[in-house]
Amino acid sequence: MIIEQIYTGCLAQGAYYIESEGEVAIIDPLREVKNYIVKAEDNNAKIKYIFETHFHADFVSGHVTLSKQTGAPIIYGPTANPSFAAIIAKDGQEFKLGKLTIKALHTPGHTMESTTYLLKDENGKDHAIFSGDTLFLGDVGRPDLAQKAADMTMEDLAGLSFDSLRSKIMPLADDVTVYPGHGAGSACGKNMMKETVDTLGNQKQMNYALRADMTKAEFVKELTDGLLPPPKYFPLNVQLNKEGGYEDIDKIIKKGTKALSPDAFEAAANKTEALILDVRHQSEFIKSHIPRSIFIGLKGGFAPWVGALIADIKQPLLLVVDKGFEEEAITRLSRVGFDNTLGYLEGGLQAWKEVKKETDDLVSISAEAFKERLEKDKIPVFDVRKESEFIAGHIENANFTPLGDLNSHLAEFPKSDTFYVHCAGGYRSVIAASILKSRGIHNLVDVAGGMGAIKNVGIPVSDFVCPTTLKK
Repeated sequence: MIIEQIYTGCLAQGAYYIESEGEVAIIDPLREVKNYIVKAEDNNAKIKYIFETHFHADFVSGHVTLSKQTGAPIIYGPTANPSFAAIIAKDGQEFKLGKLTIKALHTPGHTMESTTYLLKDENGKDHAIFSGDTLFLGDVGRPDLAQKAADMTMEDLAGLSFDSLRSKIMPLADDVTVYPGHGAGSACGKNMMKETVDTLGNQKQMNYALRADMTKAEFVKELTDGLLPPPKYFPLNVQLNKEGGYEDIDKIIKKGTKALSPDAFEAAANKTEALILDVRHQSEFIKSHIPRSIFIGLKGGFAPWVGALIADIKQPLLLVVDKGFEEEAITRLSRVGFDNTLGYLEGGLQAWKEVKKETDDLVSISAEAFKERLEKDKIPVFDVRKESEFIAGHIENANFTPLGDLNSHLAEFPKSDTFYVHCAGGYRSVIAASILKSRGIHNLVDVAGGMGAIKNVGIPVSDFVCPTTLKK
């Protein structure tokens, strides 16, 4: 028996490769499916099944492409209604994989079709669960993503999640291994552990959602309390995963890796109204960038932030990217459904400068310089971190303007007075600054190093704020 977790940190997502006696099952595959096929071929094995735990919201799955290339059927749990051929498993239905058995456990709550797959070993003993978004390590899947489709409230779905966990998951033995669909950093939950594999017994001990003495009302309140709005791209990805019909990733990469000279790049931007997306490191963007371009660096939570901040997955994109990272950028964009990359700037920003085209920069100061200005005068400060981070500690009188909801706060930024923007470490504040500058707001200064540097230089930080002061 081979079980391999294929974890993608950018999405905090776990796909799974299971093999027995030359037969392979893939659970929740990413869009780029070549690695699964090659691994099976290297092991002289054949992909027999493709299991989907639910219609994913945070990434575009590779299920349709993988099925087309291997002939393996796609399997969903009860109530799923995809627009393509698939096996809709009954609750408790079993699938043989070599000497192993995979049993579908219908566990609605996160979505109505959510299904956990129980793996039994060759002796019929429960070995592991592949829980998708039904059960995370330290948390469970948010219950607010499927309510419109199911005509239910998130409280209704949270109640179903309570029932699913207690009737299908918690009765399993403590030594069963839990392989979740996501880890810390995913927007599909709010309290996930950094670990990506655990025993069910340990989860019963430390996961708030699995407390034996918890009432359904308590569960619903804890699960729904403090949920941030889901990223805007989530419903669009659900639609793609449910309907299929999108292009294979190889075609997307071929189309997107088109080198454009500075003149051709500029002409494409003007003709198509493409958004110029600069994916270099923030330090490079600060020094020089194309005017009105948006920074979202590859060396950060790239794909989720693209999905959260760019409203339309069909938006034409032009890339400014370091040499050698063109394919990686396009691959990671496609994972969240952004398939309309028109090309990239050949030669990078240096080529742009060499032909004397206009550039811009971003004013950024050290935490030490920021401290001096704070001590000298009362200056407007804007904190673009998450609410939980802000409450845990923030500069006195700082404005709370979370990056994910920045467009709702535009009217709060000074029209002419210089203001200062910071996050936790310097990545999100540069994203925020680039968005503001693209909207004509240039009277800003980035604080390099964010809250980490701010604390290091001794700037006082408050650890409490009345929740009513946080504007939604």
